[in-house]
Amino acid sequence: MLDVNRKNCSGLMTSVWAVILVALLSLFIIPSVRAADNVQKSNSSKVMEAFERQAEVSGRERELNDKQKHLIMFVIGAPLLILLVITASLGIAMGIYGKQVFLLHIIFAGLTVTLSFVHVIAGLVWFYPF
Repeated sequence: MLDVNRKNCSGLMTSVWAVILVALLSLFIIPSVRAADNVQKSNSSKVMEAFERQAEVSGRERELNDKQKHLIMFVIGAPLLILLVITASLGIAMGIYGKQVFLLHIIFAGLTVTLSFVHVIAGLVWFYPF
């Protein structure tokens, strides 16, 4: 029974690594394709500049104040703590009590890490003095 679970887990891990590899490759390939397109569209860049200037003017009106930023950070942080408690509970259930909840533990760990990255990036961008 244990060997069957390991085979299924190794297949799952292989597919996870394949998805990560494709994502990393797309980070390098897509920008180079876009850079080649920008060279060919030099006339359209003048038109886009007008729209960008208009977007900058309207973007200044929608800037967030510190109170709204703190509220957003709280709204991100509260589910992050809940996901962290769930992930820890599933880990304890596996480690101490021997429950078979590995897949749920990994799913919640992934969600926790993703939300924590969002929380850290938003905090650095908004509150770290560059």
